[in-house]
This record gives sequence, C-alpha cells and structure tokens, in this order.
Amino acid sequence: MTYKKIQPYLYHIIVGAIAIVMIYPILWLISSSLKPNDEIFGNAFSLIPSHLEFNNYVTGWKGFANTTFATFFKNSLFIASFATIGAVCSSALVAYGLARIPFKGSAILFTCVMGVMMLPNDVVVIPQYIMYSKLGWLSTFKPVILPHYFATPFFIFLIMQFIRTIPRELDEAAKIDGCTKYSIFFRIILPLIVPAMITATIFSFYWRWDDFLTPLLYLNRPENYPVSLALKLFLDAESVNNWGGMFAMATLSLLPICTIFFIFQKYIVDGISTSGLKQ
Repeated sequence: MTYKKIQPYLYHIIVGAIAIVMIYPILWLISSSLKPNDEIFGNAFSLIPSHLEFNNYVTGWKGFANTTFATFFKNSLFIASFATIGAVCSSALVAYGLARIPFKGSAILFTCVMGVMMLPNDVVVIPQYIMYSKLGWLSTFKPVILPHYFATPFFIFLIMQFIRTIPRELDEAAKIDGCTKYSIFFRIILPLIVPAMITATIFSFYWRWDDFLTPLLYLNRPENYPVSLALKLFLDAESVNNWGGMFAMATLSLLPICTIFFIFQKYIVDGISTSGLKQ
C-alpha cells in the first residue's frame, strides 16, 4: 500500500487522537459529576462510574446559605448579557468612527487603542480598584458591567477590519440621498457588520461568563456571586470538600456557552474573515 493511499487514514487517526486528548477533560468532568465523592480521585482515570450519583446535582443545586445555584446562574446571565451588549454596541460605534469618519488625530487614537489591547490586565487592576472604591461601586454589579460600555479594543479592531472591506461608494450614495453619519451607520454599515458583531458577542459572552478575577475583586456578598465565583464555595479547608457537587455545577455551567457557540458558530468564520460583502 503506497503512502498516498494510507495518507487519508493517517490524517484521520492523528486528528482523532488529538480530538480525544482535547475532549478528555470535558468527559472526565461529566463523569466525575456522576461519581460518588470517594471515587472521583480514587479511580481518577476511569470515565465509567461504579454507579450513577445523580444526587450530586441535587446537593450542588441547593447552593449555600439559602442561596441556590439558580441565583448564581441568574447573576452570571445578568452580568454576561448586559456587559456583552455594552461591549459590542459601543465597540461598533467606535470602530465606525475610526474607520469611516476622518478627523485630526484619528491615527494616534487608533494607535492608543491598539496599545491598550496589548496592555496586560494585571497592570490596571490596582488603579481600577481604587477608582471604583472612591466611586462607591464595590459590592455592586457596576464594576463588572459598566466599564464594558466604553468599548473593547479587540472588538474595535475586529469590527474596523470588517468595515474597511465595505465599499465607500455605499456611504457616498447614502450621502447623496440625504443620510447623515448616524443614518449611514444604522442603515448601511450596521446590517453589513452583523457577522462581526455576532462573533464579538460570542467572545464577550464567553469571557464574561468565565471571568473569575473581576467578580472576586468587586463582589463581596454571596447572593451577588456569578457561577464562576460560586464554584469555589464547594472547597472548604475546614470540612469535607463536595467535589461531586462542584463538578456537577461546573458541568451545568458549560451548557449556556456551549449552546450559544453551537447556535452561532457559522458566524465566527464570517466575522473574523474580512469579507464585508459577498461577491
């Protein structure tokens, strides 16, 4: 058998092996959520429980201190949804201004935006905390939501690249018809950049849903915790850790982002590619 004949088989074997390695942690998480507590690490490499322990989901959903995981899921959905709306809408407006409206200093401003994108988040943690503390925003949802209404550098860059592929002749034709800059954006540009905005929505929702550090810094009351922060409550140094309940709730926490990804995955490639118009 020649190499050309076995090449497709080798390709599928290698890709399949890589896929198994990548998906194994997820399978292990789901399997551990159905195992008894003493079996999770006692038989760590096995994906098949000795018996299905659905009680992990029941005990995990009860939460802590009369606060069920329904509250934590509601908080995560609230934070992720409103932060995503603010980030995507504000970034689209800023991207349109930088890509289509010429003004003095636009190149410098764009350079500053790119510089902020490359700035490590750890550098601004302390200044932000001091600022939000003086504003009286601690222990509220404001620090985890409102800053995203001032645009996100990565989304600005993503949407700008998409807008630049849209012919300027469309803008000129709209101006002849009497459209203002705002009308051009809402009537011409906005419908064409929907794929890029959906891509930004997917990324933003995932990042906000999965964020741990920001809620840890600013949300001090358990009833305001999102799921990412509530999961750590299962680990108690002074008592027995409820690993089964934690893995059960971690498994449930994957459902919203997986659902959104599978529904909108067809827009990801269109959003990242720079093809504003179909040829």
